[in-house]
Amino acid sequence: MGRRLAVWALVAAVLLGAVLCLAHGRGTSADTANRGAQEESASKGPQPPQKSEAAGKASELTHGVDGGPCQRKFCGRGRQCVVALRTGQAECVCQEKCHPTFVPVCGSDGRFYENHCEVYRSSCLLKKRVYVVHSKDCFFKGESCTMTEYNKLKGLLLDMQPAGLVLREEERYGTGMEQKRALVDVMFKYLDLNGDGRLGSEELAQISTKEHLEDSLLECTMQDLIRYDDYNNDSHLTLHEFYTAFQVIQLSLPEDKRLSITTVTVGLSTVLSCAIQGTLRPPIIWKRNGIILNFLDLEDINDFGDDGSLYITKVTTIHMGNYSCHAYGYEDLSQTHVLQVNVPPVILVYPETQAQEPGVAASLYCHAEGIPNPKITWLKNGVDLQPRATKQLSLVANGSELHIGSVRYEDTGAYTCIAKNEVGVDEDISSLFVEDSARKTLANILWREEGLSVGNMFYVFSDEGVTILQPGECEIRRRIKRSERIVASYEEMCPKSEGITPQHCVWASALNVRDKYIYATQPLHNRLLIIDTQAQKVVQAVDTDPVPVKLFYDKSHDQVWVLSWGDLQKSHPTLQVISQASVGEVHRVVRTPFQRVDDFFLPPTNLIITHVRFGFVFLKSEPAVHKIDLETFHRVKSISLKNYSCVPVSMAYTHLSGYYFVQCQGRDRDRSGGAMPQLLIDSVTDTVVGHNLDVSGRPYVSPDGRYVVTPDERSGKIRVQTVSFRGELRLSQELDADMRVSDLVFQPSFAESNRYAAVASSASGASLLFSDLSAGGSVLLGGLKGPLPPHSWPWSRANRAVASSGLFGQFLVTPSAESLFVLNGKTSSLHCEVSDVKRGNTLVWVGEV
Repeated sequence: MGRRLAVWALVAAVLLGAVLCLAHGRGTSADTANRGAQEESASKGPQPPQKSEAAGKASELTHGVDGGPCQRKFCGRGRQCVVALRTGQAECVCQEKCHPTFVPVCGSDGRFYENHCEVYRSSCLLKKRVYVVHSKDCFFKGESCTMTEYNKLKGLLLDMQPAGLVLREEERYGTGMEQKRALVDVMFKYLDLNGDGRLGSEELAQISTKEHLEDSLLECTMQDLIRYDDYNNDSHLTLHEFYTAFQVIQLSLPEDKRLSITTVTVGLSTVLSCAIQGTLRPPIIWKRNGIILNFLDLEDINDFGDDGSLYITKVTTIHMGNYSCHAYGYEDLSQTHVLQVNVPPVILVYPETQAQEPGVAASLYCHAEGIPNPKITWLKNGVDLQPRATKQLSLVANGSELHIGSVRYEDTGAYTCIAKNEVGVDEDISSLFVEDSARKTLANILWREEGLSVGNMFYVFSDEGVTILQPGECEIRRRIKRSERIVASYEEMCPKSEGITPQHCVWASALNVRDKYIYATQPLHNRLLIIDTQAQKVVQAVDTDPVPVKLFYDKSHDQVWVLSWGDLQKSHPTLQVISQASVGEVHRVVRTPFQRVDDFFLPPTNLIITHVRFGFVFLKSEPAVHKIDLETFHRVKSISLKNYSCVPVSMAYTHLSGYYFVQCQGRDRDRSGGAMPQLLIDSVTDTVVGHNLDVSGRPYVSPDGRYVVTPDERSGKIRVQTVSFRGELRLSQELDADMRVSDLVFQPSFAESNRYAAVASSASGASLLFSDLSAGGSVLLGGLKGPLPPHSWPWSRANRAVASSGLFGQFLVTPSAESLFVLNGKTSSLHCEVSDVKRGNTLVWVGEV
């Protein structure tokens, strides 16, 4: 209130004529100018742009003095006389300084000035007429035109909407920014009275008077538009500056840059740059699978450049897929980046060495993985091998198999498989010896007697013990009887248990550890057995928590994970680990800190992905998956599934784009009988992406990560999805299986490389389904007798297991209740039946030892 009274007193002084005008026709003296410079800090009014002519000619001019050329030079108010050093002539320039006298006045440009001198000096500097107006309004403006008040003024202008304003349809129904831009365009044309594309002070003053803006209670005037937003200091506003004043954001994205494809080799770093440009561009937001990346603490996506670029360090195949960028608040204009990750080839040959007699057929196999798909060629003893399609020598499945129809002595040699794609090459050797059977060389002995005698076998765990089966000849090589003694403890392999008559073995699960050991659980004896595949003997029994039912071998850390139920009612489930599973003579379990474990999932390895760091644990009836560190056994984080009412049942994983597939069930079973769709979790962000379309059921992923197969128990169909090298997940086909699937495995294609068939067993029928996942054809093989009844196999849902013979094997095995069936995967047919193997539902393949 005191301040306003003081100002009113000054107003009265002005109106009474008590005005001190210091800017007269004579130039000010040099000492006055210097004194003014020292006292300039007392000035409070807004300053006009500094474009002084005197400043521009400082090296050429000197101040006039009494008696000099300036004595007869009259320059007018706001200007001063100076003498040009070069010519000695008097010239008029804008006054350099004014006396710091506070006698406030209002200028016709709406600005607040501390005295008359500042008004006329500004008029000179601006090269336009500015004069004193006897109005009290600007006295109340001063510095009270804050940014808040300034925004109010701009809001008032936008709401003014001049008469005749008509927006086009796209502007009326467009985005808020489009509507705002249209209003600002119309407002600029309305204010630009002379139509020169620039707004000056006089134009703004006229509009202010016309619209009676001075009657508003705002603390700012129209002239403050120039004060705040005249960025080039030319005392005018262009349309561009007007856009800036009203925060009209103009963003652009060239049509040819809306989709950007980036290819990077695994292990390198890459930068994704956002091509969205424009005035006042807000910060760039990056998304992957709809999840904002900017605010996540990711170890491999941890730097966003000043230009809004996305940096990915040490790229892996999980990073492939779609990324998008947009300016904050403007998602409608976005750029899509597709990241493809190329991987150099990695190959595996089979066999490393073989010996054959003359006249028989021989095959050499080479399995290659890489992105893009590698091309396979062969050398023999270092020389290019270019076989023609003859019975003698042919390449099968894009070179994955080198087949010799009838070997001769001269076929002996080192055959080199070379796999090459655009980012690398890999090679390995498979050796062939052709010799008479009477000449048993070392190579012949090693391959025939050691390789065939203990390797390339199925181990079948049944009531009677363990049956070791050579599938090609349907020959039982050895039976480990239930009464056979364990080497370390001299106990029986299957001691008699209470309530079980007659004595027989009970198995729940088994697995292969580097073709060196087999681990098999005995749930009723609270232990697992370790079988040495070379000796084909049980060498150790390892005590576990009660009722061990599930095993998984973590090849990355050489660990076997053991899930135990605690009792047959699953009331005290625990998770234990056996470290150094493939080495040492004595193995022991270590208990992890996880309790109430319903199940667990560890991603598998393959030729490309050789190391896995994390796994997942599901707790009973809890809508979450818990990420665990496989080295420390500590929980890293929990990913909630509560928003989807999903209690996880099982998981699968593809390293291509890093998707986890989660089978769900509700806390309370859906009374309507509808199955819950799977959820997708992005392993880059550890975030739920959403539902996997309407796909429901247990997911299975092929070893190379390219196929996701889900049997739907409700519909009897099998849904097949593919994952491309750009991380695109697509539904490729639906198979009418017309059966409830018990178990499913993948069989490599024998006709084309990098392709698989899915082989599914029926939980209730006597059939098996072979489905070509690339071509789409299916064969239903019947007559395999009935499986075990589900109630007599409580350990898992797979009451009819099926096992394949690895990357290079063509045989599969599946049990019925009282026999075994060996199947030929190459012909999708029955190979043989092995009788008197009861409840042989635990199967393990052991390759070359």
